[in-house]
Amino acid sequence: MRRLGLKDGLRVASVGLRARPLRAALSALGIAIGTAAIVAILGLSASSQAGLLAEIDRLGTNLLTVEAGQSLTGEDASLPLEAPARMTLLDHVQRPAHTALIKRKYVYRNPMIPVGNTGGLQVRATSLNLLPVLNTGVARGTWLNAGTAREPVVVLGSAAAAQLGIDRVDPERRVWLGDQWFDVAGVLEPSPLAPDVDTSALIGYLAARRYLGYVALVGGEQKAGPASSIYVRAATGHEAAVQSLLARTANPQAPNEVNVSQPSDVLTARAAAAGAFDSLFLGLGVVALIVGAVGVANIMIISVLERRSEIGLRRALGATKSQIRTQFLAESILLAVIGGAVGVLAGIAATAVYASSKHWAIVIPAEAWSGGIASAILIGALAGLMPAVRASRMPPTVALRAV
Repeated sequence: MRRLGLKDGLRVASVGLRARPLRAALSALGIAIGTAAIVAILGLSASSQAGLLAEIDRLGTNLLTVEAGQSLTGEDASLPLEAPARMTLLDHVQRPAHTALIKRKYVYRNPMIPVGNTGGLQVRATSLNLLPVLNTGVARGTWLNAGTAREPVVVLGSAAAAQLGIDRVDPERRVWLGDQWFDVAGVLEPSPLAPDVDTSALIGYLAARRYLGYVALVGGEQKAGPASSIYVRAATGHEAAVQSLLARTANPQAPNEVNVSQPSDVLTARAAAAGAFDSLFLGLGVVALIVGAVGVANIMIISVLERRSEIGLRRALGATKSQIRTQFLAESILLAVIGGAVGVLAGIAATAVYASSKHWAIVIPAEAWSGGIASAILIGALAGLMPAVRASRMPPTVALRAV
């Protein structure tokens, strides 16, 4: 008997699937679910990392943060009043901005809110050039200016506005801050590089001095300050050199009381760790594939038992054991490939929908879809091997008894 060509072999292999489409579809479903899970997990992980790295590129990696740390005795330290001005004397420093955390002052929606219900929100005085340094903007309303920085006017970080239930800005919008009303001038866009700004109510330094008593004595004279966080943009390529000088520049007498960090490093670490839990979900996808493989093996065993007459007739007409074995093995692989292909398409669709909702770039790694198809072929071969061997070993006389 001549060998079957590829086209004829596929046609023969599909006979069992076409004869029982519902059973074949249910068996392929397990393969499809497992493959879809694997493709979606790898695709979403790659898309989220791409989105986060794109955000880092947009915000810039040259932002450095100088903050007051702790003294050797464990007490909270403070930066010198002149620390921001000293930063401008360093080479390769483009522009510094700063904020000052005003302790024991909180912001509330109205004076009826219990004092202890701060919601984790902070009050900070800020320099007027904060937004361009952080590379963020105003989502609603306006930013502080030289005039409003002297008055009881506040700009809310994005998280602070959400916490206070302020979703728009108008002349009647106010918050209770420091035992008096402050007009809300605007709400900021999220600032990933400065999360403390997101949870803060920002006012001008002169307003902090006038209305909240935030002052420092310098030579017997009261001045607003000092800053508690300084944000510095270094020239690209000189971040490490500038970072090594910032602590000594900010506080020459006690540089050990100054903390210097590069916020983009945290975001980069988040991008690297975005797939930390992928192995758990991939494991669940593998479990689904194993369940699918069991389903394929089950349907193939049943198919062999139900098609004994067909096997006996083909053997009687001259089909070899190898051809019988190839027929059922090909049928099993074809069933798994159909499930794998459907799963890959479903995983890509899920990734595309979710990534688009998050405004991420849609990234489907090649190893995701190729691995999904390859695993489906492997599972189909393993699941169909035993039924195929069993079918090929069935004697024609025994098989024909079922006719």
